[in-house]
This record gives sequence, C-alpha cells and structure tokens, in this order.
Amino acid sequence: MWSSNTITTIDIWSSKIRTIIWYFDKENNNDFHILGIWIANSNAIRKWNILDMEEFKNNLDSSLEEAEKMAWEQVSWAFISFNISGFEVIKNKWIISVSGSEVTEDDINRALEKAESGIDISNKEILKVIPESFVVDLEEWIKNPVWMKARKLEVITNIFSMNSNTLSNIKKAIADIWIEVLDIYPNLLASPEGVLTKRQKELWVVCIDIGSSTTWITVYENWVLNYSTVIPLGWDNVTNDIALWLRTSTVIAEKVKLEYAELDLENKEDFKDEEFNISELDMWEEWGVSREYLSKIVTARYEEIFHFIREELKKIWRDGLLPEWAVCVWWGSKMKWFVNLARTGLRLPVFIGLPVSKDDLVDASISDPEFSAVIWTMILSNMYNNNYPSFSFSLGWIIESIKKLFKRFLPK
Repeated sequence: MWSSNTITTIDIWSSKIRTIIWYFDKENNNDFHILGIWIANSNAIRKWNILDMEEFKNNLDSSLEEAEKMAWEQVSWAFISFNISGFEVIKNKWIISVSGSEVTEDDINRALEKAESGIDISNKEILKVIPESFVVDLEEWIKNPVWMKARKLEVITNIFSMNSNTLSNIKKAIADIWIEVLDIYPNLLASPEGVLTKRQKELWVVCIDIGSSTTWITVYENWVLNYSTVIPLGWDNVTNDIALWLRTSTVIAEKVKLEYAELDLENKEDFKDEEFNISELDMWEEWGVSREYLSKIVTARYEEIFHFIREELKKIWRDGLLPEWAVCVWWGSKMKWFVNLARTGLRLPVFIGLPVSKDDLVDASISDPEFSAVIWTMILSNMYNNNYPSFSFSLGWIIESIKKLFKRFLPK
C-alpha cells in the first residue's frame, strides 16, 4: 500500500530513534491519522559522532521496519528531525534595494539569499534560514512586507547550520537503507511549533527542550523567532553524575534515575529520608542509597542547566521577564518535581508543553513532551512541502521492497 498523502518522519537522537507514519486526509480539513509508530534504541551515536556506521544503519532500519509493519506501508522517502550538540545558530541581516515600487516575493528571497551568503561557515552546512523580522525603509518589526511600498528592504535572519561531515554521514546512512531524505527540520524549530500557541508566540515566551546531551532554547515575540541557542548539557549528564557519585555503571545509573530520582527533596515539607537498595535494579549490586543524597546529585545538575538558561536570557534582557512564561519539553522535563525547581531556578512560571491536543495523539499514547518535535516535523512537512515525490519503480527500490516484505514474515 502506498499513498501520496502518507508522511514519514524519522526523529534521530543520541539515545533513541523514533519513526512515525501517518496519513493526511486532504478531503477532510487536512485531518491526520497515525498509521504506525516505533521507538528503537540508538547505540551508535555519542555526542553526535557516529561511532559505528553499520550499527547506526541497523538502528535506523529497525525503527523504520517496525513502523512499516504497523502501518502496512512501504516507505521510500522521509522527513528527518534531530537534536545535535554541534548545531549552530547565527543571526545576520542584509539590506537590498527593492526592484520596483512595492516589495515582492522575489525581493524577500533575494534578501534571504544575500543574508545567507554573507556569513562565513567553514565546514558547516546551512539547514534553514528563518527570517526574524523585516525593516521596510524606517518601519521596523514587519512580519510580512509583501506588497508594501518601499525603496529599501532589510531582513534580520536566524541561520541554522551544522557540521557538514556529520550531516553527510547521516544522509549516507539513511540513503543506504533506501530512504530518500526530502527535508530536514532541527528540533530547535520543530519542538516550539508543537507546543506553543499563537498567543504565546505573540508575546515573549521561551521554549526549553532538555534533550539527551543538549538543552535547546528558543524565544518568540510577535509570532517570530527572536533568539535561539544550544547549551551542551542535558539528560545524559544527570546519568553520568549519578554514576560518578554512586560509583556504579551508567546502565545502573540510568535505571536509578528513572526509578528513584526526584528533585529538591530536602526542601519538601514533612519529607523523611529513606534508603532504597540497588539490588532491586541489579541482582549483582547490594547497597543502600539515600533518596535525599540522590536528590542532591540530580538537583545540582538541573540547577546548573537553569543557571545557563538564565545567562542566555540575560543576553536579550529577558531574565525573569517573559509574559508567557517558560514551556518545557522532552525527557528532561518529566523528572518528578521538575516544575517546582524550574520555577525557582528560572524565576518564571513554568509548565510542561504537550503536542497538539488531538484524539489521534491521545489514543496513540504519544501526547507526550518527548514527541513534540517529531509530531510537528510532520505537520511542518505538510505545510511547506506540497510537492511530494511521485511513486516510481526503480530497480533498487523494488529489490529492497521485496527484502523488507519477506523480513516481515521471518521469525525473529
């Protein structure tokens, strides 16, 4: 089965690879229906270096194959989203003369091209150029200047780039499993689109994406991206801290974090400390750990992350001054008592952002902060990519299709 309205997104992280296949019903208000979803472990990437290309391809293929089984769809192309520590956001601006008496789409595209070519990014590849605002003659903060009377047009842009070698290796791995990459959306852009409302983006709001090895920050005002950056600290750093202070392996530390870690317990009223035994997680380990001691370990790392977030907000004079608060997504925001500690650390009201409210998402159990990026990557792909590739019978595709079809019926 194959449909031109079926969209596939592969979301790549250093610890997990998520694949979602869904169908857009263009005859019914562009409603969508989830056909297949699968999460596979990612064992070949560390700090966004591919350590083992063959293992990375196997992880990709495993996530894709299981999603295909659920959807009963043969995937030949996909949109990609990912979170990397080597990501860079550069702000640049450029002024051009308007070709006629009114600003046209060609003028805007020419201004964006000039802004893109006017930066030095050696060993980097540009993924997206997002206009922050326009200046039409002396009028600032214009969102869309098309058909406005003007002589000069200035564009202020956010240019998203990443290491070209890393991107080339990711594309090669995806191509080797016979999948064509149609477009790439950094999670720095996709996550906010999945959780922020129009009202929030009109006023000042910050979206905080605490991922595996990085924390991504995006600030919006007047419906446009105003500021974005990446902090090289994340969820995995908490695991490493636990492993160091408890003198255990990162595997056990990850289990301890997921099962027992809570934030800021020492400041909770009526809290009475108690111990849990590591043997409950690993039969070969036998010792007790204080819950309060564990809490101090994870709390210290979260406080450091909040400190760096505030330092970034100070750069734009918005530390503690965001009318629409802080919206947090992904795994790092799911730690118990996270909201309470974040309110104190950021000096802002904080809440957990969920993907778009929809029955399909709730029924599929993916109305969860960690799915914000992948869901909105798919929606963005439908909004900005109307010309999907037509179905073609290439020899390589037919051979790979037959292989995958037989693999579905082979015993594991």
